[in-house]
Amino acid sequence: MSKIISQETFDDVVQENVVEFAMSPSEAKEETIKQFEAQGINLVNIIKDLAINPDTGKPVINETVAKIQNHINEKNEDKAQLTELLAILDQECKKSLAHRVLAGKLGAHDALVQLLEQTLAVEPLETELLCKCLQALNSLTHKQPDLYDPKAMGVVLQLLALENQLEVACLTLQWLQKACIMHEMNRQSIMASNAVQAMKPLLVKANPRLLRELTAVLRFLVLDDDIRVEFGCAHEHARQIANELLLELVELLPAYEDVNVLADLMLTLGTLTVRQELCTVIDDAGGLKIIFDIMRNNLNEERLNREALKLLRALAGHDAVKAHIVQQGVAPIIKQLIETHQTNENILTAALACITTLTLRVKEHSEAFFETGIAEIIVEALRQHPKNKILQRNGAWAIRNMVSRSRDQCDTWLSFGVEDLLNAAMVEHPSVAQDIKAALRDLGCNVQLREEWTGTAEKKIAA
Repeated sequence: MSKIISQETFDDVVQENVVEFAMSPSEAKEETIKQFEAQGINLVNIIKDLAINPDTGKPVINETVAKIQNHINEKNEDKAQLTELLAILDQECKKSLAHRVLAGKLGAHDALVQLLEQTLAVEPLETELLCKCLQALNSLTHKQPDLYDPKAMGVVLQLLALENQLEVACLTLQWLQKACIMHEMNRQSIMASNAVQAMKPLLVKANPRLLRELTAVLRFLVLDDDIRVEFGCAHEHARQIANELLLELVELLPAYEDVNVLADLMLTLGTLTVRQELCTVIDDAGGLKIIFDIMRNNLNEERLNREALKLLRALAGHDAVKAHIVQQGVAPIIKQLIETHQTNENILTAALACITTLTLRVKEHSEAFFETGIAEIIVEALRQHPKNKILQRNGAWAIRNMVSRSRDQCDTWLSFGVEDLLNAAMVEHPSVAQDIKAALRDLGCNVQLREEWTGTAEKKIAA
C-alpha cells in the first residue's frame, strides 16, 4: 500500500525550499516532488500547480484567504486592498475544482458570506465591493454546491431585496444557479425560503440579461440531478413556481424581440408546465397566439424554434389545449420550419416529435397536417438524414400517428418512396426497429414481425 501525505506537508516542504534554499517556486515544487517520489509517496491527492508567493514560499490561495479573514476580523477600511484580494481569490478559484475545494477547506466561503453581511450593513452601499465578493463566491461555488448554507441563503434574500442594483442582482442569481446544480437539499431550502417571491419583482424590470439569469434559476430549481437523494421534489417545485410566476412569464413574451431571451422564456415555460391545469393557464392567457407569432417572425432562428416546439409538445399534454394548438394554425408553421431547416437535424427532430404529439389518436389533426402537403417534406427530411437515429425514429412516429386513423393517406406517403427509406432506417438503426415497423405496418407495407419470447406451459391449457 502506497504512502500519502497531506497538502499542508507538501506546501511546507515547498516553502522550505523557497525560503531556506533560495529556489524559485517552480524549482521548489519540482524538487519537492522528486523528494517525495524517491520516498515512495503517492502524490495523486496533492495539488501540484498551486501558485506560490516567491517571497514567502506559501501558496497564494492560502495567503489570500488568510488576508481576507484578517481584513474582516480587524474591520480594515482599506477597500482597495480588499478588492485586490477578492480578485486574486476569484482568479485562483477559476483554475480548477481542486483549487476551489482547497479554498473551501480554508474557510473562504464563510469569510466571503461574512464580508457580504458586513458590506450590506454599511451605508452608503459599496456596490463595487459587493460585486467583487459575489464574483469570488460564484467562482468558489462552481461545482461544489455543498458550501452553500442557511447563512448564505439569508444573505441572498438581502441582496435580492436591493433596488436599482442590476449587476448585484445578476451575480446573486448566478450564485443561486450554482447552488442548485446537483444539490437537492439546496433547492429545497431555496424553495422553502422566500426566494421565489423575492425574485418576482425582478421580472417586471425590462432588462434582458437580468431576465435570462432569473429564468435560469427557475429552471435549475426544478432539476432532478442529485444522485444522493432517492426522490427529489422537482415536480412540486415546478408546480409552486408556475403558480407564482407562470402568467408573468407568458406576459413577458411579447415584450422582447431578442431571440435568446425569447428562447429562454419558452424553455422556462416548457420546464414549468408539468400539470394539465398549467397548460390551460397559458392557453387562456393567449399564449398560443403569442408563440405562433414569434415562430412566424423568427423562422430562421434554430434555438428559438426548437424551444417553441418543445413548449408546444408540453402544452399538448392537455387534450383541449392540443386541439386549440392545431385549430389555431400550427400545421403551416411547422411545415415552413421543416422546409426552412431541411439541413438542421435538431430542428427536424423537434418538429417531427411535435407532429407526433399533436396527431396522436386525433384524425382531424392528422388531416390538418396532411392538407398542408407536409408528407413530402417529412419524407425528404428522412432521406437527407439517414444516419440520425433519433430523427428517423421521430419521423416513423409522426408517420405512424398521421396514417393510423387516416389510411387514405397511405398511397400518398408510399408514392414519395417512404417504404424504402423506412426499411433502410430499420437496417441502419436496429435499436428503433420496432418504432419503424409500427409505421410500416400502418402504411400497409409488408412487415416481418418476430415473436420476441415464447414459453412452454407446464400444464396443457384447455382450448
